[in-house]
Amino acid sequence: MATKGNVMVCVTQQKTCERLIRKGAEIRDDVGGKLMVIHVTPTSLQILGNYHQPEALDYLYEISKSMSAEMTVIRSKDTIDTLETFAKKNEITTIVLGESLRPSKENTIVTDLQKRLGKETEIKIVPV
Repeated sequence: MATKGNVMVCVTQQKTCERLIRKGAEIRDDVGGKLMVIHVTPTSLQILGNYHQPEALDYLYEISKSMSAEMTVIRSKDTIDTLETFAKKNEITTIVLGESLRPSKENTIVTDLQKRLGKETEIKIVPV
């Protein structure tokens, strides 16, 4: 395992995710390693039909670039599998997620990722 900790920030297609990228950059600065921003979009989503999404993703890409982060957008039918694979491949030690507005029983992404990645991977939730 790498001595430095790589940080993965999970974003949606909203400009407000800038706060998550900034939090990820703070953590990266503390632990070293790389900062990687990821957005997983459903394969069925029609990006060109949604005029706000490309603009928001472009905005988040520019923020990522300014924070010396790599940004990846992946189309997938299974978000959690995709995040797990990405985290393992990139030796992620910390994952930054935004707080869900859904009731906790519907918010299984944190629980599922923690089970799959184990205690070696820390998940930080950034409040709304």
